[in-house]
Amino acid sequence: MENQCQSATVPKAAFFFCRYSLAALAWVAWCFELRLLMVFIFVILALSALLTIRRAPLILLYTHTLHRLFPSSMEELSVSGMRFAHILGSVFAGICLVFLYLDERAGWRITLLFCIMKTISALGLCPAYKLHRCMTSGSCCAFLKQR
Repeated sequence: MENQCQSATVPKAAFFFCRYSLAALAWVAWCFELRLLMVFIFVILALSALLTIRRAPLILLYTHTLHRLFPSSMEELSVSGMRFAHILGSVFAGICLVFLYLDERAGWRITLLFCIMKTISALGLCPAYKLHRCMTSGSCCAFLKQR
């Protein structure tokens, strides 16, 4: 079991690439109603959660290709925070998929919400990462504070 305070250092550009790519793919899936692309997004998020941010597929892809041509500064990220964010993202993508196969109309509406959340996350305001930090530090959530 990994320490909650463990951090990982990844290229800043690789982290941006991962965030923006997933948001862009989600919007393409929604605009063109591509269920298979939503499956791909789900797999990427699930693998990122399973393998941690150090070995996340899109981080590795960027690090071993474009980062060699365009090196960037490094960014330190919480391993458990990113894992939590990727787990929530994969659960949300999974919910989208369930609805896409059971009730396609509702599925695409839920996928629109997913696209909006991925865009918010891509812009650096990741609600899941902030929620994790809130839950583990106990400093920002009133109901978690001990009296």
